[in-house]
Amino acid sequence: MSAPQDPGSLGSRPGRIARATASAVLLVLTCVLVPVALLATWVHDIALDTDRYVATVSPLATRSGVRDAAVRRITDAVAVRVDGTQAVGDISTWLESQGLPPRAAAAVRMLGPQVDDAVHEAVKKVVTRVVRSDAFAKVWTSANRTAHDSVVHALTGEGRGAVGVDQGTVTLDVGAAVDRVKKELVAEGLAPADKIPRVDKQLVLLRSEQLDQIRGGARLLDVVGNWLPVLLVVLGASGVLLARGRRRALARTALGAAFAALLVGIALVVARRYYLDHLPPQIQSPAAAAEIFDTLLRFLRVSLRTAVVLGVVIALGAYLIGPGRLPVAVRRTSERTADSAAIWAYGHQIHAGRAGTLAQAHRRWITLGALLVVALVFALWNDPTVLTVVLLALVLLAVLAVLALLAAGGRAALAADAEGSGRSPEATEP
Repeated sequence: MSAPQDPGSLGSRPGRIARATASAVLLVLTCVLVPVALLATWVHDIALDTDRYVATVSPLATRSGVRDAAVRRITDAVAVRVDGTQAVGDISTWLESQGLPPRAAAAVRMLGPQVDDAVHEAVKKVVTRVVRSDAFAKVWTSANRTAHDSVVHALTGEGRGAVGVDQGTVTLDVGAAVDRVKKELVAEGLAPADKIPRVDKQLVLLRSEQLDQIRGGARLLDVVGNWLPVLLVVLGASGVLLARGRRRALARTALGAAFAALLVGIALVVARRYYLDHLPPQIQSPAAAAEIFDTLLRFLRVSLRTAVVLGVVIALGAYLIGPGRLPVAVRRTSERTADSAAIWAYGHQIHAGRAGTLAQAHRRWITLGALLVVALVFALWNDPTVLTVVLLALVLLAVLAVLALLAAGGRAALAADAEGSGRSPEATEP
């Protein structure tokens, strides 16, 4: 007669299957949501954080492509109102009415194109000087800060101000710069410039037929921007805790998230190339379009690269604490090196003291605490980058190296005490 089965074991297999399935689903969701969370954070920060937006777009005022586009746009806005040909024609007509021979009056009229070109060059010279001065950078920054509400609307599709959206076109009003040029021209002695009226000239920043769809996605990402990173951490931690092999689950999740971020990064490169190859006629400067595209997406691209490097670092760390031949060899070599250093130090009267004993007794918990501190620092770091990940990884390695040396010092002290008392080192351990 066979022994009765344990009732608790009847549901063990279905329970394991359910647990493994739930873990797999949670970890896959984590990998997929990593780039989505980065997108949500980018939209949320650029749309709602005035200081960050201004800090993002302010450097554009010094970029050559944007400056050249601004020079052309402002020069066109001014030159269309300073008509040299018309001015020469009026002078010629007046001189003819005063008795100037018709042939001489016709000769004066022929100077119109030359005067027009001279006026255009003079205007362009002044505009270039204004755009390349600190004044233009201040005007640019001030306009973007003042119009931040319109920038929010540029992502939500509502409103208009210094920055506006109309039928898929994002524009910036450069009328303030035209006023500055007007004052400069008058100061240069070009009297007709004083009659330039107030203008509402738009410098096209972006143009996309899919802007309506982008705005819809931006609204959704803005709503979940605050909570998605937190949800991502909860999903990932739950998936790893439910997995049977937590170390391998952590490594695979980290690599999966890194791969997902890498795919989105590649997609951004392709999207940039497609956008620049299909610029609409409203955007007259491909160089300015490229600089604006790169500047607005800089934070997102840095975040994606950081996610890739962070995932690889976490996966590498999970691998090095595993049972594989290479990780075991690395750990053994490290321990032997630490022991050799500790024995040398002990022989030269350099003792770890109480710190070494505590490090040896509580090494696992101290290591876990160091990991948690580094993770907390990374979570609280403002705009982490690849350099941030590398720096924190090096700091963690340094802490672990010091801990290994202290623990080795503690073992050396225990061995010396055991040898002095005639007992084995094992007998001194609790």
